[in-house]
Amino acid sequence: MHLVAEAEIHLPDLAFVKLCEEKYGINRGIYNTIDAWFYEKGVTHIVHRRSIMMTFFRSLPIEFYERNRSGKVLFGHGGLTNQLEEFWQYHTNDNRR
Repeated sequence: MHLVAEAEIHLPDLAFVKLCEEKYGINRGIYNTIDAWFYEKGVTHIVHRRSIMMTFFRSLPIEFYERNRSGKVLFGHGGLTNQLEEFWQYHTNDNRR
């Protein structure tokens, strides 16, 4: 997974959420859902979880950003879960070719 700038990872919670919104178009509700999803997958260390989340944001296909002129990412019904599962499978299994 990509390395993330140390300064970004260690921001206070609110500042980190705002960074995700400004940089990746992820609103607080989606952020909280993603954070909880990775936590439930066993990524309990906050610094590691934030790093994985930012890698996830960067891995999203460009069409998620093109669908909404406001710059916010739209996943649609079930889309977020599908993207998370694909990301998780790719990064936890050696499926890279």
